[in-house]
Amino acid sequence: MADPTPGRWRAFSAIATFALRAGIEALSHNALRAGLTSLGILFGVASVIAMLAIGRGAEQEILAQMRLLGSNNIIVRPIVEQKDEAAQAAGEKQPRRYTPGLTARDGHSIGRIIPEVEKTSGEIVLNTLITREGRRRSGKLVGVDTAYFALLNLDLADGHLFTPPQINGARPVAIIVAGVKARFFTTENPIGRTIKVGENWLTVVGVLADRTLSEQTAQRLGIRDANLDVYVPMPTMLLRYRDRARISARDIEQASSDGEVIVAASTGSSEDTDRLAEKRNYHQLDRLIVRVREAEAVTTTADVVRRMLERRHNNVVDFEITVPEELLRQEQRTRTIFNLVLSAIASISLIVGGIGIMNIMLASVLERIREIGVRRALGATQREILAQFLAEAMLISLAGGVAGILVGGALSFGIERVADIRTIVSALSVIVAFGVSITVGLVFGILPAWRAARQDPVVCLRYE
Repeated sequence: MADPTPGRWRAFSAIATFALRAGIEALSHNALRAGLTSLGILFGVASVIAMLAIGRGAEQEILAQMRLLGSNNIIVRPIVEQKDEAAQAAGEKQPRRYTPGLTARDGHSIGRIIPEVEKTSGEIVLNTLITREGRRRSGKLVGVDTAYFALLNLDLADGHLFTPPQINGARPVAIIVAGVKARFFTTENPIGRTIKVGENWLTVVGVLADRTLSEQTAQRLGIRDANLDVYVPMPTMLLRYRDRARISARDIEQASSDGEVIVAASTGSSEDTDRLAEKRNYHQLDRLIVRVREAEAVTTTADVVRRMLERRHNNVVDFEITVPEELLRQEQRTRTIFNLVLSAIASISLIVGGIGIMNIMLASVLERIREIGVRRALGATQREILAQFLAEAMLISLAGGVAGILVGGALSFGIERVADIRTIVSALSVIVAFGVSITVGLVFGILPAWRAARQDPVVCLRYE
């Protein structure tokens, strides 16, 4: 027995070809009406593509921010008390508990005692001057531990990281960023060259890869501008530059005096403010970064770190702990909800456009009653009439979908340029929009096509 499949496929192909040609012919006679009908689909698809592009861009931005802060990291920052308090009555003295502040020993103890912690790194930042060959710029000297670059995903463009002999011997070596290289080593390779930072000459052993960061993102994440940073090993910073944990004779003299230490009147400038903050800052570290092995344990580990530091600091809460990943996840959830709401609103345009297609096609059936009767009298079947009107609805929807994709791409580009919001038009969003436009034409075109196919040819021929 012969297989009937090829015959069925030929019949289906013939009907589809006839329906497509008839649909194009009918729409060409009413091009303006068909174009106005497809506007609802156009605006809906364009809005959906723009919203998906904004959501995709926000997701990539958050992932980039998480890379900047390091995944599974916990950030501990010191708190320097700078508020003015009312004077105590005569003879009264408010007792203050001693606290060593945030020190490198805190980081070592956290990494040694808490099993969930993978590695830790301290950070000391010193505002200083960078000098070389007659050029001088203000910059920041940053003392770090060996794990610092891995914790913050900082990659080397040239050279190598600090070696154990350089760290243990507090050698005058440095790793510079791309901005320092561009300003002070314009014509030569900085590796092996020296640069003066503060009062010391440092030998450059590595150059970090360039990583751009907008000012808005830096402020939101609490990241400083690292465009002019010079990194040195932590022992080098503590021995050759600054160690707030080291007690000098002047510190003992000030602490043992009965009167308050009088600070010179400030002029209100940022330099005076930084100097005043530095005088009041007793913390050895300016930041402590803790990496947790598993993402699920970040929150509980942060709580353990908080309690451990409270005990080490004599129950004085002179630090604050933040979990960047949790903050970014919360921001991502907020943006996701916002995008879902906007996408739902944009989808209403698709529904309205589908209703418009159904309305126009129902009116078209009434206008073409005699045409339906003539086609039926000439031998057209109900299936062919159904396919013809369904093809017209899908062509209207398809035209609106294609135009909507183009408009949505242009709209996404305009939003990125005007509103400074990163947008990414993905292939998935285009496929989804295209599929939605076809589906809308199919769903809302079935009823008019079915009504056209169910018309009695005799009644159609007698219709006036």
